[in-house]
Amino acid sequence: MSRFLVFIAALWLASAAVAQDLGGRARFEAGSLTDARWGGGAQLSLTISQGVPWRAFTLTDPARLVLDFREVDWTGADAEVLDRSEAVAALRMGGFRSGWSRMVVDLAEPMVIGQAGMSVEEGSGRATLSLRLDPATPEEMAAVSGAPRDPRWDLPAPSVTAPPRRAEGDPLRIVLDPGHGGIDPGAEGGGHNEASLMLTFARDLRDELRRAGYDVALTRDADVFVSLEGRVALAHEARADLFLSLHADAIEEGIAHGATVYMLDENASDAASAALAERHDRDDILAGLDLSGADDRVADVLMDLARLDNGPRSLSLAQHVVAGIEGAGGAIHKRPLRRAGFSVLKSADIPSVLIEVGFLSTERDLDHLLDADWRAGMAAAIRDGIGAWALEDAALARLRRQ
Repeated sequence: MSRFLVFIAALWLASAAVAQDLGGRARFEAGSLTDARWGGGAQLSLTISQGVPWRAFTLTDPARLVLDFREVDWTGADAEVLDRSEAVAALRMGGFRSGWSRMVVDLAEPMVIGQAGMSVEEGSGRATLSLRLDPATPEEMAAVSGAPRDPRWDLPAPSVTAPPRRAEGDPLRIVLDPGHGGIDPGAEGGGHNEASLMLTFARDLRDELRRAGYDVALTRDADVFVSLEGRVALAHEARADLFLSLHADAIEEGIAHGATVYMLDENASDAASAALAERHDRDDILAGLDLSGADDRVADVLMDLARLDNGPRSLSLAQHVVAGIEGAGGAIHKRPLRRAGFSVLKSADIPSVLIEVGFLSTERDLDHLLDADWRAGMAAAIRDGIGAWALEDAALARLRRQ
């Protein structure tokens, strides 16, 4: 492992020296991922407009290659065109954090990084990253895998100073969580992706709630990836009174339309809800996060709501949001209230629901999400549901204190 970390540091230092004299983001220009000619494995070639600091490492469970850059504009990169290797199961790229870009390669078999380097042309500054993956046993891959612990790549400490706890009579603090983002686009349909549509809707809903007097924050306000753990932590930092996670689904078979509201329950209300929760909870893996030891690291954050009194409050919130949408004549699913085990809803002290605003696989729902007037109506309906819940919850809180 120590030799691996030295290798990563060398990559950083070599490319950083080149990048210091160049400004702006690098642009993707060309690339390919092919089977190695001899001995198995795969070869990656990636050409970008200029050299930038970068690093490469592998992860297991499942086997992945991760490439980080500061930073690359992936416009024009097509995963299906790039990936021509039978040793690769899937490939994706996108923004990871502000100032970071990431490529994640799902490997069909265990492999290790055999060789990697970036060359930079004199004059033009164009850079080419060449990387070779060699076949390995699962044990050999595990021995050299893991996200490097390098302070130059560490995320900065959260800059948000937690506000004082809300006094009685102050406006509710609501955290809106537009799902997915960055390297994880979420569901796709009609040339649009869930991450972009939900960010637009979250901004509309934020503005509507602020006009109603609520204190509102977003877990992300740009096309960047935020981990499930990070979304919950942001809600705690803001000392949120409510947490609403916003999504849009897509199905491969059949037709479905309308909004669905989910609350946390490890025993999903049906097979479709269980499958949906499993897809959403794979976001961190898709984005190339190292989840080894995650159960210990987030145990204090991701606690089961069923052990506390937030289950009934979240259920009431979900019911009022459904009633608000129905009362406004909004598009609602035939079974609008469901239960599923979403990790993003496992906040110990914040009533939380997940709203699937519609289905990108259904033309009518997609048209709705692209329509500013429709989004305004849906935002107003959710606002009304929150308002009704807040009145009921405040009355119950007074009874509990008595």
